[in-house]
Amino acid sequence: MGIEINQEIIDIILLTMKLGIVSTFISALLGVPFGMFLERVDFFGKKVIIRINRTLMGFPPVVAGLAVYLLLMRRGPLGRWELLFTFPAMVIVQTLIIAPIISGMVYTSCKNMAPQIRNFAISMGADRWQTFLLVIKELKNDIYFILITGFGRSISEVGAVMIVGGNIKYKTRTMTTAISLMRNKGDFGEAITLGFVLLIISFIIQCFVDFLRRYEENVENN
Repeated sequence: MGIEINQEIIDIILLTMKLGIVSTFISALLGVPFGMFLERVDFFGKKVIIRINRTLMGFPPVVAGLAVYLLLMRRGPLGRWELLFTFPAMVIVQTLIIAPIISGMVYTSCKNMAPQIRNFAISMGADRWQTFLLVIKELKNDIYFILITGFGRSISEVGAVMIVGGNIKYKTRTMTTAISLMRNKGDFGEAITLGFVLLIISFIIQCFVDFLRRYEENVENN
């Protein structure tokens, strides 16, 4: 049961990282502004929207995968685009899973901290734009953590991406789907390799976030 890195494993790792980065980026573009909007603006039905978002935060990935599959299948509403079993399909389903998590966590963070930040900014004579920038600055560490959480959720997903991606070799096979396949085949050497790499990636990401946090604290103190 030897452990070796071959071209297939390298391709799987690169695809997993690409999927995680693209999915998290799109989810951040959607989730961060929406979470801040929910905290800042009062409107009719806001409580219902918040409950729906919280429900989607715990949305079972296989259900999300099934929903996207039905949309993208040949006879589905979006079937003419022929996205099923492609990289974009995997991005779509991961965004569906990650965006509510990011928006929900941003909403909670803003709800706990933003009002005090705004009151301080107003007391110092800041205008609306300056107040907004101050809120972003004070919440950036929380937002970093939230985005890293979304990225970690992305690279660890297996059920949804397998449903809409098909686990196709050299095309839609990620580390988690490959580990599942290799386990079924009894190829534990490569499965262990991918699992080990996945742990290393998670560790590096956490170290990077800690480095950014310490760097920013040092800059602020100086």
